[in-house]
Formats: sequence, C-alpha cells, structure tokens
Amino acid sequence: MTTISLTKRGPRRRSRPGRGPDGGWALPVRRRPARSQARAVPLPTSLVTTFWALATVSLLSAWFVLYALVLSGLQQHRDNAVLYSQLRQGLSEATTPIGGAIAPSTPIALLQLPAAGLSSAVIVEGTDSRDLAKGIGHKRDTPLPGQAGVSVLYGRSLTFGAPFKNIHSLTAGTSFTLTTGQGSFTYHVDDVRRVGDPLPVPLAAGGSRVILQTSTGSSIAPSQPLYVDATLQGKPVASTARALSAVPSSERAFGVDRSDLAVLVFWLQGLLVAGVLIVWAALRWGSRQAWVIGVPLVVALLWGASGNVMLLLPNLI
Repeated sequence: MTTISLTKRGPRRRSRPGRGPDGGWALPVRRRPARSQARAVPLPTSLVTTFWALATVSLLSAWFVLYALVLSGLQQHRDNAVLYSQLRQGLSEATTPIGGAIAPSTPIALLQLPAAGLSSAVIVEGTDSRDLAKGIGHKRDTPLPGQAGVSVLYGRSLTFGAPFKNIHSLTAGTSFTLTTGQGSFTYHVDDVRRVGDPLPVPLAAGGSRVILQTSTGSSIAPSQPLYVDATLQGKPVASTARALSAVPSSERAFGVDRSDLAVLVFWLQGLLVAGVLIVWAALRWGSRQAWVIGVPLVVALLWGASGNVMLLLPNLI
C-alpha cells in the first residue's frame, strides 16, 4: 500500500515497509537514478608531442647549465688534484720541463694568488679549450714564468672551475708567487686592463712580466678580454728556446677548437641508443626496472656529451 505526500516539488510516492519473501518485514529500497560515467577525453597527438618536446628541451637546458656552472668545476678540481701530484713529483725530481717542446696539458708551474682565491693552482702547457678545461694554461709562444720576457697565462672566467673569475678585483701592488722547475718567483700587480685602456709601459731589457688573461662582460657569455699585468720582483732566469713562434687560432684568446665535433656525434648516438634500450626494457621488464638501469647510463652519456659541447665554446669562457 502506498500513500501520496504533497511537497513543494509536487507529488512523490513514499513506500511503506512491507512483507519480504520470507514473511519478515523488509524496508523499502530507494532507487537512485543512474549516474553517467565521465569519460576521459584524449589530448590531441600534436599537443602531447609538443609538451614532451618542450619538456625534453627544458631538461636538457637545465642539465647543460648545471654541468657548465657546477659539474665542470668538480671535474676541473679533480684534474687539478691529479696534475698537482704530477707537478709536485716533477719538481722534487727536477724533471719538470723548463723549455723546448713541451707536450700540451703538461703541468709546468704552480700559481699561488690568495687575493683571487687561488691556492696551489696548477698551470699546464697550452691554451686551447681542452687545456683550459684542466686549469690555467700557458701560451706556448711566450716564455715560461720567471724567465726574461713577457709570459702570458690564460684562465677561464665562468666554466670548469673558473680559476680567473676574481682577478678583476686585484689591485696594484698585490703580490703572487709562481713556482716552476727553475725556482719560485714573486710578481707584483701593476694594473688591471680592459679593452681601450692604455697599454703597460714597455718592459725593461732583461725584465720579466706575466700577463693574466681571461674574459669579462656578460655573466652569461663573457666576450671581452681582461688583462692583469704583473712585474717580477728580482732577477729573472734566462729564457729557453721556444718551441713555437706562433700558436694556432684555437689557442688564442676566445679561440674555438672543433676537433672534438666528431666525438660529440658519437656521444649523441649513444644517447639515442640508450633511449631506445630504455623503452625496450620498460616494455619487457617494467618501467621501474628500466629506469633503475637506464638512468645511470643516460647520466654518464650526458656527462660525456656535455663535456664535448663545452669544449666547442671559446676557451676563455
């Protein structure tokens, strides 16, 4: 039996308890209208492709900035520690080269410049991108530090530890020490020069000068040279024969060495193969297992590729 109750919404039937199939009382069941299930609308393929492309580019850009400003410095710090051990052994055994044909990246001197945050910084022979990735470089067509004449030392200002990033703050009279296979030499800073500043006075006959050179300008991409002139305090040693009368363009200021471009292609091919292998492993073993195996491989390949990209940049950056 049913009754009709009037409400503001109009007549509505209200069910009363009745007898169930087993003879007991059963409560009425209120039936609710079926709800329509919402269906996910797939995104357009072009939008998904664009999203992943932008995400990939963003991640690669972030990785490159991280490598340039942080990881390359860690790599240079390790290289400097290895070179320091080699130089220390060479100085103790009197085998450190002091002239003639010196192989690039050979440690030849030690710079101690506390005012610029440099303590036991190793100087290597050569000034191309690969040499300056290891530390400070000696321009091969100039005398060695401590010898008569003008010696030129290059150092990066932004990447690979940026050993010369603070030399712009040096002031006249600041002293520093250079140690080579011929002894220790103390220099006093004369001036800090930029493009357009007057050149230093000509060096006196038999004198010795060191020029520290790096890049300055934009903090993102320095493009202007900066020089620190310093004069030896005391008597220099005799200059030895130079192996080169001029250096190739890749070893001059802001020189670019493209000899590693082919190696970079192999690193990129390795990244492509690693991506395919990760997708295959995810389909065969599962995404978690694939990422556990694939992430270290991808990071190692990215590290190698990033290092080669950095070597394609100007040597003083």
